[in-house]
Amino acid sequence: MNRQQFLSRFYHQQSRFTEADFPLRKTGSAAAVLIPIVIREELQLLLTHRALHLKHHPGQISFPGGRWETTDKSLEHTALRETQEEIGLDAHHIEVIGKLSQFRTISGYEITPYIGLVTPPFTLQADSNEVADIFEVPLAHVLNIDNHHIHWSERQNKRYPVYFIPWQQQMIWGATAAIIRNLSHVIHH
Repeated sequence: MNRQQFLSRFYHQQSRFTEADFPLRKTGSAAAVLIPIVIREELQLLLTHRALHLKHHPGQISFPGGRWETTDKSLEHTALRETQEEIGLDAHHIEVIGKLSQFRTISGYEITPYIGLVTPPFTLQADSNEVADIFEVPLAHVLNIDNHHIHWSERQNKRYPVYFIPWQQQMIWGATAAIIRNLSHVIHH
């Protein structure tokens, strides 16, 4: 999939179907992530491998992003600020083209995912306090629903889906995989 194909599908989306998230008992903490899509001959999704020493979600694959701070002008600003802090990608390389529906997590966050087209060349610098690695995955691979797996988990007598998307030696799962599935629904339906 190239840039024009992606934009055409995104702007002419017909599906509003989203994957089930975790029903929070109270309002969750506001957070935002960037879904960074690198403009190459074949589009690539930029992901991070979280540092192993982190208290929350160590070693997991994630999008750059984090909690909204009172100094942030908006949740979009949060996503761009966190991207700069975590991987050193400056906002002038990013064209935010829209957002997906909020996704609530079991850890109590209401995440707003922003889609950003990233124009090379750029230099990345991982913040070792948060990120162990930065890598790219072909967007077509992760958006292909045939590459998605679902495991059902039970919590308080209710079943919840946990999504997995394997890529080479990596396993994308949880909220990151669910957000990718939501993007897949937009692009392919």
